Amino acid sequence: MYRILVVDDEANIREVIKEYAEFEGHEVDEACDGMQAVDMVRERDYDIIIMDVMMPRLDGYSACKEIRKLKQIPVLMLSARGEEYDKLFGFEIGIDDYVVKPFSPKEVMARINAIVKRNSTAAAAPAETEKFEGLEINFTSRDVFIDGEKANLTPKEYDLLFYLVRNKNIALSRNKLLEDVWGYDFYGDDRTIDTHIKMLRNNLGPYRKFIVTLRGLGYKFEA
Repeated sequence: MYRILVVDDEANIREVIKEYAEFEGHEVDEACDGMQAVDMVRERDYDIIIMDVMMPRLDGYSACKEIRKLKQIPVLMLSARGEEYDKLFGFEIGIDDYVVKPFSPKEVMARINAIVKRNSTAAAAPAETEKFEGLEINFTSRDVFIDGEKANLTPKEYDLLFYLVRNKNIALSRNKLLEDVWGYDFYGDDRTIDTHIKMLRNNLGPYRKFIVTLRGLGYKFEA
């Protein structure tokens, strides 16, 4: 059973998701705007948050940023805006998935299951640390240190770095990265990978050198 928070200013959207989630045995709380969602996260823990973008008082993007300051809870974003810019902006601030309205409730539930299982698997992994010069990666605590200073990465940047490191010295195509890091039926294309690699490199500072571009194929963590 998952504890799910559904955040949307449209009551019918909340009701549809709640109906399908409760049918699968999950517990669902509802919030009608981002401000209420942040307050509820302060009071309770959730396995995942389903968040609309356009809402009164506090929009979904701003609410997600505030929630990230409090707790690391996976976020699936819902939006009527399907432009690539909007989707990439969501991933840059740390969401886990993006679904465009109108949507299939069954697809949303499948994405919820994939996200929660992926996060649960990562949390249950045995303690493991890798170090490459001044770059230190703790897979268990999801911490990355650069010359002793803790790096501030988005959840997807952590996922991407960890996957690259676990497959170090192996050539990885962009399609392979999309399939294994983003998972279930991801909407994106090669530019999504390139954008996240660019952001990750910027955050790694001098150790960006370990992420090698393979022209016409993808990337490799070379160490």
